[in-house]
Amino acid sequence: MELEFVRWLTEQMATRPQVVLGIGDDAAVVELPAATQLVVAADMLTDGVHFEVGKHSPERIGRKSLAVNLSDLAAMAATPLACVVSLNVPREHAKTTLPQQLMRGIAELADEFACPIVGGDTNVTSGPLVVSVTVLGSVATQKFWTRSGAQVGDRLLVTGSLGGSIAGHHFDFTPRVTEALALAAMFDIHAAMDISDGLSLDLSRMLEASGVGAIVDPPRVPITSAARELTKTSGKTPLDHALNDGEDFELLLAVSPQVAKQLLQEQPLSCGLSDVGEITAEKQLCQRDSEGNVTPLQARGFEHK
Repeated sequence: MELEFVRWLTEQMATRPQVVLGIGDDAAVVELPAATQLVVAADMLTDGVHFEVGKHSPERIGRKSLAVNLSDLAAMAATPLACVVSLNVPREHAKTTLPQQLMRGIAELADEFACPIVGGDTNVTSGPLVVSVTVLGSVATQKFWTRSGAQVGDRLLVTGSLGGSIAGHHFDFTPRVTEALALAAMFDIHAAMDISDGLSLDLSRMLEASGVGAIVDPPRVPITSAARELTKTSGKTPLDHALNDGEDFELLLAVSPQVAKQLLQEQPLSCGLSDVGEITAEKQLCQRDSEGNVTPLQARGFEHK
């Protein structure tokens, strides 16, 4: 399977200027722009955990496998350079078009973000389908974002709307790479991360990394229509979905009050920006209702175990 698959893949891949040597040798060679640093992220998606073969199309599975990695680059304000893809293909699918369909889904998104596939590996096993993607990105020296820079008094902003990703968003979302690069070029972002496991849980991770606390203002949290629709059958409130569902893949940002004011007034992103709270000195995650009452907020969401 492997030789034929590599031959097919090589024929499909478009070349990019940053690729000095692509698929076909023992390793690829990618040009790193001057005065930049390399950013690397990797995610492994498994059948039965992140998707279901038979229920979800291979193209959507492939697309998601790259998209979650591009979201990680967005969280670091990094420009995509290239990616490598490894497949663990179940024996019953080895002679089907499943691998090619997966790669088509990946390649379409890779082309959209100028992130060519430059290598990887394939295995045929008795286990579940596993898609492992590693992305390479670049960022100007020491200009990368981290989750550890939040400062007392910062405002917390999120892109887009949250909750209800299970309705389809977790496959079809657009990684906020373009938005992150635009913000990084114009504004001082103190801390950032993507919201992959839920706003409350991911915010708690930012707080731990930064050594601070936060107060979330639930009335300000932007909620998707999908989350509101889910409440009809889930028994949860729209806010519960927005805070805890996960796989939103929006950006969570900590910025100074001055930058927050400018961003909220100008709204430079088509997906929108919302102020959902503030960073505090007390190392606790809390919520504040519309009457100003502050109570603890439990960090919940998807945890990898």
